[in-house]
Amino acid sequence: QVQLVESGGGLAQPGGSLRLSCAASGRTASTYNMAWFRQAPGKEREFVSALTWPGGNSWYGDSVKGRCTISRDNAKKTMVYLQMNSLEVEDTAVYYCAAGLGGGDLTRSNSYRFWGQGTQVTVSS
Repeated sequence: QVQLVESGGGLAQPGGSLRLSCAASGRTASTYNMAWFRQAPGKEREFVSALTWPGGNSWYGDSVKGRCTISRDNAKKTMVYLQMNSLEVEDTAVYYCAAGLGGGDLTRSNSYRFWGQGTQVTVSS
């Protein structure tokens, strides 16, 4: 089992920045592929970014490409971050951290077995 806890959400102004954190716990939590998804009211869950284990390859959704960076703490492999810059009103959503093993399409939510409870990000002036 892997437990995921997100933090760092909140209210930000358009053009601002936020850094989301995901703390993973569990015996093998450091060896999972990690990802961020988001879901806005009335919309489907959307892929944001993914980071593979052990290669550290990253992927980004088209809507955040160039504005977000996913990273894993080099020392504490169980911490994953999503740095979001140049925030837009359209970034408003609940952001979920997810963990999964193996291959498959890492942009799809069914590639991840474990999910956090989510953290709210609201971008508004």
